[in-house]
Amino acid sequence: MRVTYETSAGPPAVDSGLRGWRAATEAALYGPDGFYLRPEGPAGHFRTSVHASPLFASAVARLLLDVADAYGIDEPALVDMGAGRGELLTGVLAALPPGYPVRACAVERAARPAGLDARIAWTDTPPDGVRGLLFANEWLDNVPVDVAEADEQGTVRRVLVDSAGQERLGDEVDGDDAAWLARWWPLTEPGSRAEIGRPRDEAWARASGRVASGLAVAVDYAHTAGARPPFGTLTGFRDGREVRPVPDGSCDITAHVALDACAAAVPAARLLTQREALNRLGVRAGRPPLALASSDPAAYVRALSRTGEAAELTARGGLGDFGWLVRRIGPERPGGPLSDWCA
Repeated sequence: MRVTYETSAGPPAVDSGLRGWRAATEAALYGPDGFYLRPEGPAGHFRTSVHASPLFASAVARLLLDVADAYGIDEPALVDMGAGRGELLTGVLAALPPGYPVRACAVERAARPAGLDARIAWTDTPPDGVRGLLFANEWLDNVPVDVAEADEQGTVRRVLVDSAGQERLGDEVDGDDAAWLARWWPLTEPGSRAEIGRPRDEAWARASGRVASGLAVAVDYAHTAGARPPFGTLTGFRDGREVRPVPDGSCDITAHVALDACAAAVPAARLLTQREALNRLGVRAGRPPLALASSDPAAYVRALSRTGEAAELTARGGLGDFGWLVRRIGPERPGGPLSDWCA
């Protein structure tokens, strides 16, 4: 579905305060009083797989155990990129076997929340030399990017925006950004729009490059070449509802990720859907046997609830269509638990 914004062609007005969406988003999300620095955190405004069901954290816990086994790591690290308020790490620690040795690290630009498990380190920069699992759930979609639009003559121009969300077309896109668009998201029709994903490719290469041995995984709502949205995906969220993106700090600003471009920016990467990945980690929406309803009604109700949660996490047209970008770093032992689904 197209989201329509007011734009006009021509150079920006000198006193307009217009700037590219990348700079505007950076200030709106992470500047003083930025949206992501608010006390309520992202969970106060939208729901991710982490919030949908503890099954998601349990699946990540299983993946961590598989990574430790496959790479022979006695005390694996688990690094959560864009950790919010530590919800995923809290869930994973609860799902791991009691006493399991793990080095949990939250990477987040907001301040450490009060009452967080003391086992979780808190930093704004991913550590070097990670041996284990680096996991980025809905992080790349909030790496700010510029927006481009083809004008009436077909010239691809950078879209400029002011703090009220009013847009205007600026200069022609050139250099590395133009090359990225030409390869990954060419704009051929007047009025067509794209998010220039080059900063996300670079962010993923840097983050996953911190892993010395193990896996780096990015999970996000995504699109790939041949199925790019013709008018882009830039949007906003506030209080659980999709809203017009306005870069004034009042809402989340997000856009889908060209995960195929991110994959091409690093070696040994594979793309899966969340449905495929979670199925391989044991999250399936199979109905519990009806006989259980008679022999143990309480267990049947619990199993039915898990089935519903698994169905939401793996649903077609929903969370199950999210992309999982998996990068393998370092040699694994032959025939290890990752050889099947990360091949």
